[in-house]
Amino acid sequence: MSALPAAAAGHGSVRLVRLFLVSRRVAVAVAAVVAVAAGLRVAATWHWDSYGALQLPLVFETGCAIVIAVATASPFGDEEPAAGTWLPALRLGSMLGLTVVSFVALAAAGTGAHLAGGLPDVARNLVGSVGLGLVCAAAFGGWLAWTGPCGYLVVAAYALYAAWHGGATHSPWLWPARPPDNVGAWLCASLVFVAGMALVTVRGARDTA
Repeated sequence: MSALPAAAAGHGSVRLVRLFLVSRRVAVAVAAVVAVAAGLRVAATWHWDSYGALQLPLVFETGCAIVIAVATASPFGDEEPAAGTWLPALRLGSMLGLTVVSFVALAAAGTGAHLAGGLPDVARNLVGSVGLGLVCAAAFGGWLAWTGPCGYLVVAAYALYAAWHGGATHSPWLWPARPPDNVGAWLCASLVFVAGMALVTVRGARDTA
């Protein structure tokens, strides 16, 4: 008889995970990430000048970060935490999973395309942009989480422009303009990523029903 409650609990856990993934539109987010990566693959086949090639990956990395950040939006608002204690683990798992999928998709799209900075640059810029999106999700809500990555894209593009023309871009907080092996840039991007993950894991996106 004891097997019946255990089986019911296991079925309930699977159902809870499935409902969470559906509520966050994770399948749609994965499809959007794949579409963004496909866009990078197509764009990488064009002929770009050196400056355009430098900025190209950043645009698509930001696109993936926006998808991940928006996928934190909850349709249930503040009432959701009453549904159970699994929410922090589900939030963390979905965000990490989408980040890994985004990196793999971008890496596959850039195979043979000689992306500026290579895969280390893709990883650093992606996690930094994702972190910014998650911080904005915690502050403004999932549907406004795109504001952080988009705003930073403008700043980063200008930093790359300044670096291309010999300007000073030594701040590690402008990590897209720093070399892929710059430790300070990696630390800053990682700190933003960890902060965003922690905020959304514990508190969730600031959404109303």
